[in-house]
Amino acid sequence: MKRIYWRIGFTLLTALSFMACQKNVLDKVPLDSFSDESVWKDLRLSEAFANFQYNVLPNAGHYWDTLSNRSWALSSASDEAYNRFDDYNTFIMNSGSLTPDNLNNFDIWSETYKRIQDCNLFLSKIDGVPGDDAWRNRLKAEVTYLRAYAYFKLISDYGGVPLVKTPFNLNSKFEATRSSFDECATFIAAECDAAAAVLPAAYSNGASELGRATKGAALALKSRVLLYAASPQWNPANDSRKWQLASDAAKAIIDMPNYQLFTGPYANLFTTWNTELIMTRATNKQYQWSAFQGVEMFLAPNGFHGWSSFAPSQGLVDAFGTADGKDITDPSSGYDPQNPYANRDPRFYNDIIYDGRPYGRPDFFKDRYNAGHSNVVETYEGGLDSEKGWDTWNASFTRYSFRKYQDTTFNFNVETQTNKFWVIARLSEMYLNYAEAEFNLGHESTARQYLDLLRHRVGITTNLPTTLSGPALLKKIQNERQVELCLEGHRYYDVRRWKIADETENKPLNGMKIVKNADGSKTYTVIKVQDRMFKAQHYLLPIPREEIRRTNLPQNPGY
Repeated sequence: MKRIYWRIGFTLLTALSFMACQKNVLDKVPLDSFSDESVWKDLRLSEAFANFQYNVLPNAGHYWDTLSNRSWALSSASDEAYNRFDDYNTFIMNSGSLTPDNLNNFDIWSETYKRIQDCNLFLSKIDGVPGDDAWRNRLKAEVTYLRAYAYFKLISDYGGVPLVKTPFNLNSKFEATRSSFDECATFIAAECDAAAAVLPAAYSNGASELGRATKGAALALKSRVLLYAASPQWNPANDSRKWQLASDAAKAIIDMPNYQLFTGPYANLFTTWNTELIMTRATNKQYQWSAFQGVEMFLAPNGFHGWSSFAPSQGLVDAFGTADGKDITDPSSGYDPQNPYANRDPRFYNDIIYDGRPYGRPDFFKDRYNAGHSNVVETYEGGLDSEKGWDTWNASFTRYSFRKYQDTTFNFNVETQTNKFWVIARLSEMYLNYAEAEFNLGHESTARQYLDLLRHRVGITTNLPTTLSGPALLKKIQNERQVELCLEGHRYYDVRRWKIADETENKPLNGMKIVKNADGSKTYTVIKVQDRMFKAQHYLLPIPREEIRRTNLPQNPGY
């Protein structure tokens, strides 16, 4: 039976495949379809097939119906943020009503196994494709990494899953056996090692190869999966050997000469390519409103004609300490709940849009000035960025918006959207992985050292006190991850692997009500935005019921 690969179309070939031009423009297969025979006889087409598998990686696009892209959605599925429009059905999760039948757009099971099937097919065919050995081996390593990433996504959500390593065909039996989480993690780590042994540390083609898997990308995935495997969710006995593996994996990345902490303006870390970024997934420049890839549009406040789609919670805002590195709960920090945005961690001003903060270039928002206002954000009651201001249907219920990932050098209301990337892995995460692993190995001074490196980078000049130890130091490690990695898809999984989600997710998500008084002063009151409930079974997602029926897999506990 001849298969036709309809998915490898013109857009894929031009945007992703990095292919050379063909000499005879008349002698080529139609660009909207390729036969099985064609793909596995032409290394260029094989590469196009491999490039399509990068769709397993999350990206910065905002797609309501793309089941496998869970970049932004993970924030609103945790205590980090609120999604104004419930785009990914996270309200079902937030309400504690999750079942195997209603996960809807948050479910990645079938879409991810589609990518695994394609990866398996590629790996079963690629050795027989004629062409340059180095090219072929590099593609094989890329797909090995992508398949490992696919499995990591699955085990992070569902625990142990069936490890399918060969492609299904029409005669295949679809019954499968679930491997344990540890078996899957071991497989993923080994696949990462295999890919890293072949992939280059960097590509010579520069910008044209950004987003292609490297040695660092494979080793960063290995670091993350081994950290998860060592964490309380999957290591209840606190086996130190698991923590040592996690420590070694993170340190291997830290010691690579390719990566250094970004020391430029912190906001630019997420909008410009730099040496801290280990792996990213890019989106192409899009016209306004096209494919909902306008990050600025769906993050900006409503008074700037943004959508406030994903709004930081008060809990996330409170996680940012003060400028001297102290928690706002520390009586010596000087934090004033009636002047809450003063003297805060520099990352707060780079990551969060709040009442009183200037946003964007003034000349981009002349309508605000024409109305007697400015580019200073007004989320106080009756302000331009409140529920009684402009574009009220897009007002943030928490009264905050995310600044992170936004490129404010262009006017998103009239110009085309800029190229965007989603951070898959960066060096800061490796520092945090290493600090956590070293803490659990009893090396607390090393843990403090690597936390301080990140804090100093953003301008916090004081070191963590040497007396910070034990449970208090662990809490600080968790806090640093919450702040440093916010809106990068980590918090949802971190609170689960730490087994603290029953605390962090089982309470209302809050925001801030701000009233502007007659004398110009403001009064700040924390308000409830959404009731949330977390049940014991929610540490894992349910396998969709249809999959259970089709494969006879055992369901996760509690569902």
